[in-house]
Amino acid sequence: MKNKLKKLLSTLLIFLIVVGIASCSNNQDRMMFGTGGSAGTYYSYGGVLAQYFKKYANIRVTAVSTGGSKVNIESMKDGDFQMGLSQSDVMTYAWNGERAFEEDGKVDNFRTLAALYAETVQLITMDKSINNVGDLKGKSISVGEAGSGAFFNAVDVLESAGLTLDDIKPQYQSFEDSKESLKDGKIDAAFIVAGAPTTAITELATTNGVKLVNIDGTYRDKIIKKHPYYSKLSIPKGTYPKQDKDVDTIAVQASLIVDKNASEKVVYDLTAAIFDHIDEIKKENAKGEELNLENASSITTVAYHKGAAKYFKEHGIKVKTSN
Repeated sequence: MKNKLKKLLSTLLIFLIVVGIASCSNNQDRMMFGTGGSAGTYYSYGGVLAQYFKKYANIRVTAVSTGGSKVNIESMKDGDFQMGLSQSDVMTYAWNGERAFEEDGKVDNFRTLAALYAETVQLITMDKSINNVGDLKGKSISVGEAGSGAFFNAVDVLESAGLTLDDIKPQYQSFEDSKESLKDGKIDAAFIVAGAPTTAITELATTNGVKLVNIDGTYRDKIIKKHPYYSKLSIPKGTYPKQDKDVDTIAVQASLIVDKNASEKVVYDLTAAIFDHIDEIKKENAKGEELNLENASSITTVAYHKGAAKYFKEHGIKVKTSN
């Protein structure tokens, strides 16, 4: 009798554990959200979005400071995060298993929820002899930190002029270090990839003066034709101090990605929490000004989650999904 009772209790315990696991796997009222550095736009904007997810989707989302796009994708792969922010080019690298993800292999356990705002590829200099991408040959150029999204953006821009890293003197610096190096005359130009206006560039333009170099014409056409995650963008005059002309360039999209196994209802509610409340979000973060359904549904290189697709469909927009 004692053994039977023990066996029964053991069976009951196993049953409860299985039910508990199943319940946890279906309970998506709590999500971890990878953003970016604590001083950057990803973190501040992610914090705002997390509030809206809780208020309007009834989902407790914790925005976590991280190393950015690649870290967020890898952490989602490991199951630590269920949501993250990423540059559209970096998430494309993960999806295809190329560039920053070539060594470790493709990651495709995430889906697009929405594109949020443009991250502008900004080529800046204080050298009067640099007027286009071709003029970078032989110069000392900051191309971003090795393996970063900015690094690959720089490589793509150089390629459009028939240049490689061997044709320049590459410096692998953060945006802040690039600013200081330009100020001190240690480098000739730098690639800064971020939403404009970017603080580092504003500071430099205010104190020392800086020139933004156009990435336009044949250069831009070549880049977009080969890499469809880029789009045309113009930085309006007056965005930076002493900038008296529009500057043509390219941009990638700061995008919100979500675990592919998140339920359709949860992702639908998350999408609605953003796009049903655009006017409110605008008041809390400047990048909210760029929120719109046309841009949100513009990603073509990575599939959308079905929950997001359902929301967009209700608003007359069809996006690509996959299992």
